[in-house]
Amino acid sequence: MDGRVEDKREQQPSVAGPPLAIVKTVVDDKGRLKLPVEFLEYFKALNVDKVFITTVDLQLARIYPLAVWMSNENIFENAGELIEQAEDVAIIAKTYGGHSEIDSQGRVLVPAELRRLLEFESQPVWIDFYNGAINVAGRKIHEERMQRAKVNLTDKVKTLRKSGFK
Repeated sequence: MDGRVEDKREQQPSVAGPPLAIVKTVVDDKGRLKLPVEFLEYFKALNVDKVFITTVDLQLARIYPLAVWMSNENIFENAGELIEQAEDVAIIAKTYGGHSEIDSQGRVLVPAELRRLLEFESQPVWIDFYNGAINVAGRKIHEERMQRAKVNLTDKVKTLRKSGFK
């Protein structure tokens, strides 16, 4: 024996939290979006390898883990008095949406109609994680979001500090 003690405890994979940053990446000429490492690690921790990519507002693409999208489908089917809104959002989402698998290089294929609509073809995009899915913004929308965020920023921070923001 060499004196080493073997650890027999089962090793638990560490669960990465959701990505916190907005990250610039690119949609290549074949329509594939390369997911940054922190986004891939998060999806791997959740055992996500299949996604649904669409838009619900005609401004941002959304990359949903398939289980999250199926929850949205359930909301559409059981909309009750919100049936008209559900049908409208579902029509947009299904017209521009498509399934994709995360390939071995961490890429997902963005549906062609969605790429054209949002002007993603061979362009940089900015991605962030929000409410269970990944937002994907093209240059124009990202710049608009940044401009809006900068307006009265000092006042926004002061207001949030009153609510406990550090």
